[in-house]
Amino acid sequence: MVRKVAERLLSVYVGKYTQSVPSLKDKTALVTGASRGLGAAIATALAEQGARVAVNYFASEGRAEQLCWDLNSRGLTTKAFKADVRDESQIAAMVREVEKSFGHIDILVPNATGHQPFLSIEEQTWQSHLDQLEFFVKSPLLLLQSVLAGMKERCFGRVIQIGSEVVELGNPRFANYVAAKGAQLAATRSWARELAPFGITVNLVAPGWIPTDRSVGATAEEKQAYIDRVPMQHMGTPEDVGRTVAFLASAGAEFITGQKIAVNGGNTLE
Repeated sequence: MVRKVAERLLSVYVGKYTQSVPSLKDKTALVTGASRGLGAAIATALAEQGARVAVNYFASEGRAEQLCWDLNSRGLTTKAFKADVRDESQIAAMVREVEKSFGHIDILVPNATGHQPFLSIEEQTWQSHLDQLEFFVKSPLLLLQSVLAGMKERCFGRVIQIGSEVVELGNPRFANYVAAKGAQLAATRSWARELAPFGITVNLVAPGWIPTDRSVGATAEEKQAYIDRVPMQHMGTPEDVGRTVAFLASAGAEFITGQKIAVNGGNTLE
């Protein structure tokens, strides 16, 4: 008798949990710069929630195809699409191909980035700032413009930018990157107010230092110095970022817009 009651309670619990898991079935997501690192984790999290995921890449075709093969072998739905997301014509062509394969795009995650050099004020040039603005302001704008008409027509859309904690921290020798990330956050807030009446939410996920391929050159001492400042006393993972993006794309976040969600163990509190 006790066993039967326990089994029944477990069944009810599992059923409620399953129902509460955000589902993105019948939604299509486009994630840029998704062949590796945070982008791959984001694409994976969205696919695991049932979305059809367009994995954008520029140079890493092999890694993008491998990611899609791995996810598709699990019964998920993904496909790789090449485009330089700083180029308007390439974006337009990619969006057409995504829509041909998966239908309209419901979820947009501008994640692609480029080289991020540390430069003193004396070393910085206007071009060094423009290089960052191309990825964090120009590219998201062009991508949003390419899918916005459909989102407005359907009165549904999720735009999730990938920012950074550096806007709050103000890292030295990094003003070119920090300024572009600050502009990205400002655009997110403006877009959120403009698009809210159309049922389109716009938010930004701001990771802390998440170990990826980009940080392979960091020393153990540098990583420990960062960890010592983090209240949770450890670094995050790409999966932490992916799960946050998947939540913001879900129905559970339909009343959240214009927000910056820090994924950094409490390293910033703004």
